[in-house]
Formats: sequence, C-alpha cells, structure tokens
Amino acid sequence: MRKDPFTAAVVQAGSILFDTQRTLEKFCDLAREAGRRGAKLIVFPEAFIGGYPKGNHFGAPVGSRSAEGRDLFRRYFEAAIEVPGPETEVIAKLARDIGADIVVGVIERAGGPEGGGTLYCSALVFSAEGRFLGKRRKLMPTAAERLIWGFGDGSTLSAFDGASGKIGAVICWENYMPMLRMSQYAQGVCYYCAPTVDDRDNWAGTMRTIALEGRAFVLSACQFMTRADAPMDFDAVQGDDPSTVLINGGSLIVSPLGETLAEPVRGKETILTAELDPRDIARGKMDFDVAGHYARPDVFQLRINRAALRPVAFEGETGTDQEKE
Repeated sequence: MRKDPFTAAVVQAGSILFDTQRTLEKFCDLAREAGRRGAKLIVFPEAFIGGYPKGNHFGAPVGSRSAEGRDLFRRYFEAAIEVPGPETEVIAKLARDIGADIVVGVIERAGGPEGGGTLYCSALVFSAEGRFLGKRRKLMPTAAERLIWGFGDGSTLSAFDGASGKIGAVICWENYMPMLRMSQYAQGVCYYCAPTVDDRDNWAGTMRTIALEGRAFVLSACQFMTRADAPMDFDAVQGDDPSTVLINGGSLIVSPLGETLAEPVRGKETILTAELDPRDIARGKMDFDVAGHYARPDVFQLRINRAALRPVAFEGETGTDQEKE
C-alpha cells in the first residue's frame, strides 16, 4: 500500500461500439498516456470494453421481440469478452509495464459451468505488478439494461489489494444502493472507484456524498461517446448525426473529506489527474467511520450472502468462483 502522495487518473473516453479489438487498442493508448502523466492508479468508465449501446432498445417493446433486435444482441454478445481471457492478459501486462493499478469496465460473456449465454456489466481490477486481481459484477442493472445484462451475486463483492491500497469498484447506479456501499466501506476501501455512464449534473454531488460517507478517495470515470463511435446501422433514439453526443462525460476525483480534486469535464474525451495523499483517509476517520465507531451494530447490522449462485451444481465440485480464481 502506498503511504506517500501519488497521482491517480480517471479516463473519460468512449468505446468503439461492437469493435473490441480497436477499443482495446484505444484503451492501451489511453492507459499509457495516463502512465506518462505519472498515474499509479487509473480508472476507466463502465462498459468501456464491450460498449454501452446508449439509446437502442434491441427491438423489445413489452411483450415482443424483433429479429433485428436479436441480431443486434448477437453482435453485442460477440463484442463481449470472457474473464479471464486474452484481453485480460493484455491489460495485466500493460498494468505491469506502466506500473499502475487499473480498474476498467467491461461487458463480460459468461462461460464454463455458468453457461455461455449471459452478459454481465463488470469492473475488472489489475495490480501494478501485472496481476488480474478479480472482477465485480454489477448486482442490479437499471431499467432496459436488465434485458441485455444478467444480475451479479455476492461472490464478487470483494475489495482488492492493489499496490495503491484497498480498491473497491461500484458500478454506476449501484452507488445508490446503501447496503452495497456499506459492503465496500466495511472492507476498508481506500480508493472507491465508480465507473459509470451517468453524465447528469447531479452525479458529482453523489460522488462527493459517498467520499464523505466512506472517508475514501472516490474516482469516477464516465464515458464520452458520440454517435460517430457506433456503426451507421446502429439505431439510436438520439438520431443519426455523427456529432450527436450520446454520453457527455462528467468524470471527477474527490477526497475523503468531500473536496473535489479534479472537477467534472463535459463535452470531450480527456484524462483527469489528481494527487492523492493516503494519509487523508485516516484524517477523515477521526470523527466519522461509517463501518466502525459510527456504525452502531447494537442497532443496525448488514448480512451479505457471498456464495456464488449457480443454476446447475456438478457433483464433486468444491469452492466458489472467487476461490478458483
């Protein structure tokens, strides 16, 4: 765990929708640039690798599905990645080469005993030593996301020990789930990473509140995506003008006392950096530790089911997915 101040970065950029190879190349270029700026912890947005198909309904009004919508899902399925897989090997090597912990949102295609048909919105965490530390699957997709993504379970709620310190990842509107936030605070998360596509003005207020509540550094990376980042046959409700903004950014970094260290930027791709002093975490917890002396366990308790939930159990199998990884 780093004890001296260091530079962290949040990357605000968009995927190249349905083109995983080009998106991975873009990811590597952006991560290297953040590394050149001295970043030792780099956070990318939600669904960066695999893409966020903003504005498309996959031909699925209530009670009906279209052939075109099914084919679009097929394309989205093929653009997703398996975890671990070739893409995670590339990212792990890159993390080692630039000497930075990396958090990145991906669309994960389930395989093995979980079955091969479900996609998950996940956040992957890599250490500066080049190790894949694990994944966080989004527990609760929002609104129409539930059509294209499955629900995560408690087996991926673990925080991760990076070179920077204890890293947590909470994806987009999971940040509005108080009990999920508490699951991260109780693990001593120092760097609370919030990959998102929420570009609303009030997102920054949410991040400041979480920083004050958890007495942790909050690093939120949001995509900036235009219609030009999707193929021409992608049917977005926002229209077909290539310059139309689908996701407008708003990334930021906040200190454990709620001070905004890197202000939100909208309307362009950018890399935001800030110097983080790990000692600020202890300074903040002097008067408020939400999972410690402020918790009142005699009144409130949270119980978490961390079992990996599978629809099919094979005889002779032992251990959870987390243990096998």
